[in-house]
Amino acid sequence: MDGRVKIILETLKDLFPEAHIALSYANHWELMVAVQLSTQCTDKKVNEVTPALFGKYPRLEDYCAADPAEFERDIHSTGFFRNKTKNILAAATMVRDRFHGELPRTMEEMLSIPGVARKTANVVLGNAYGIVLGIAVDTHVKRLAKVLGLTEHADPVKIERDLMRLIPREEWFAFTYRLIDYGRKWCVARPHAHGKCPLTLALAGIS
Repeated sequence: MDGRVKIILETLKDLFPEAHIALSYANHWELMVAVQLSTQCTDKKVNEVTPALFGKYPRLEDYCAADPAEFERDIHSTGFFRNKTKNILAAATMVRDRFHGELPRTMEEMLSIPGVARKTANVVLGNAYGIVLGIAVDTHVKRLAKVLGLTEHADPVKIERDLMRLIPREEWFAFTYRLIDYGRKWCVARPHAHGKCPLTLALAGIS
């Protein structure tokens, strides 16, 4: 393992030994909905919206029968509500009709669901089934992977490919959530004293 990567992984583990997904949900389908809502939206805001949403639509069938205009109002504050409504309601119908009401367990099948790209698929497969086929690249991971010199790419698929090559497979799942927590607590997107960030200090002197 590369020396820089080893330091990054060890430091992140020390800082966030119990890192996990921040979204709240009670079942696999609610996980899918929450992850889709989190696109271009904070987990905090999604968690403010989903208690009422999940109470109003407690079953998969309720999403299949939902009125799109009403659903748009229900999720309006998460942003991009029209596209999210279209994808979530179409996903519900596909999961019911094609997958017999259960989220699939393969990347190929997950990617066939409306609104699902690799990030969502990785998050859902990992948290629902413990199936880890890649590294979920959200906005924090995308930004910090470049800051830490783990990639030179901007495309999430290429970033994921670089990370999968550098990070040991057994670390993939935890790495995502530790890096997200690191981005929230320490190395935020807004201007800050980057030289005082724990990873910056830990990597000091490493060429």
